Amino acid sequence: MVTFPGLGLEFNISKTAFSILGIDIHWYAILIVFAIILALIILKINNKNEKVKFEYILDLSIYLIPISLICARLYYIAFNLEYYINNPIEILSIKSGGLAIYGGILGGILTIFIYCKKRKINFIGMLDQIAPVLALGQAIGRWGNFINIEAYGIETTNLFRMGIIEDGIYKEVHPTFLYESIADFLIFIILIILGRKRQKNGERTCIYLILYSFVRFFIEGIRIDSLMLNNIRISQIVSLIIFVISCCILSYNNRKTKKLEKTL
Repeated sequence: MVTFPGLGLEFNISKTAFSILGIDIHWYAILIVFAIILALIILKINNKNEKVKFEYILDLSIYLIPISLICARLYYIAFNLEYYINNPIEILSIKSGGLAIYGGILGGILTIFIYCKKRKINFIGMLDQIAPVLALGQAIGRWGNFINIEAYGIETTNLFRMGIIEDGIYKEVHPTFLYESIADFLIFIILIILGRKRQKNGERTCIYLILYSFVRFFIEGIRIDSLMLNNIRISQIVSLIIFVISCCILSYNNRKTKKLEKTL
């Protein structure tokens, strides 16, 4: 049972959507599959004015999707290493959670780089095309956290507070899944609009990284399930590094373009 007292809303959703031959199919898995299918449809529709053919993206997805999921899992395990060393059988069990988005993003970028290198495709162009639908996929995927009642924040009294029962105790907490889902969807809209205008190579990718890392830095500060290194929130450090590097790259490219325009 999940409630939103400030909004007068109440939900009672099972984690399991249905079962097939005794195997439970969770809503989280359905949302991920839906996000992937929707992303491919949008990439197909918007492919006319893009630099990389959709056929290459479709081919890439065969490798990109499983590798990104594996990397998201490995990233999570790396920062909970002591637990998984003592419980190695849990490494393959993701039913109770254990995927870190930054691991998926980093693994995905590496996969795209290797694929583009072998196929002699514009690597940055590929990133620019994928960035908007990645944001959309994140927006959809966060609702899996809502259904699983996870990835929420500290206690609050604000209008959007979410009422949950944790260890038999009723609490009203920040619905951080909702904050991030809304932010990710807005990033998606911004990048789609930007994609319809003339832009520099890599601009969409940088803007995605800047906006997402900015949002994630602050949301991570109120989550209660952050991956920690001593007393440091790992995702906040990664967000800060990505934000600074992406801002520097975008600024450098803008200055370079202006200098080039002056010489013409």
